[in-house]
Amino acid sequence: MKELTLFPQLLISEVKLIYLTKVKSSDRLQIKCAKDAFEIFMNVWDKNSIEHHEEFMLLLLNRSNKVLGVTKISQGGTSGTVTDVKIILQYAIKSNACGIIISHNHPSGNLNPSESDSRITQKVKQAAEIMDIQLLDHLILTPDNEFYSFADNGLL
Repeated sequence: MKELTLFPQLLISEVKLIYLTKVKSSDRLQIKCAKDAFEIFMNVWDKNSIEHHEEFMLLLLNRSNKVLGVTKISQGGTSGTVTDVKIILQYAIKSNACGIIISHNHPSGNLNPSESDSRITQKVKQAAEIMDIQLLDHLILTPDNEFYSFADNGLL
C-alpha cells in the first residue's frame, strides 16, 4: 500500500480543539441561568463587529453545566449566517460536552427570533438529542447588550 502522502485527496481535515490550560472542575464557570450564558458570550464576542454582521457561537458544557469552552461556528453578513449542525456536533462530541448553548447576534437590534432562528434551534435540538447532548438554550444577542432566551420564553 502506498503512503497516504501520495494521495493528498484522501487526507481528512478535522475540527481541532486547543486546550490552553488545564482547569480544575472547581474553577470552571457554571451556567445557572440564561444571563450567565449571555455574560460569557458577551465577553468573547467582538464588540467591533456585533452590529455589523451576524455570527453564530457555541458554548460547551459538562454534566454540571460548567463551561468547557466557547467557539465561533460561523460568520455571515448583515442579515444572516449559515449554521451547519454537523459542525456544532463535531465540537460538542470532540469536547465531550453533555450540554450546549447556541447563540447568534442580530445586528439590527431586533430581539425577536425569526422563523429561520426557530428552525435551526429545533434542528440542533433534535440532532443533539441523538448523541445524548442537551441543547439548553439559544440566545439572540443585540449590540445594545440585550438578549432573548429561547428557553426562558418556552421555545425549548
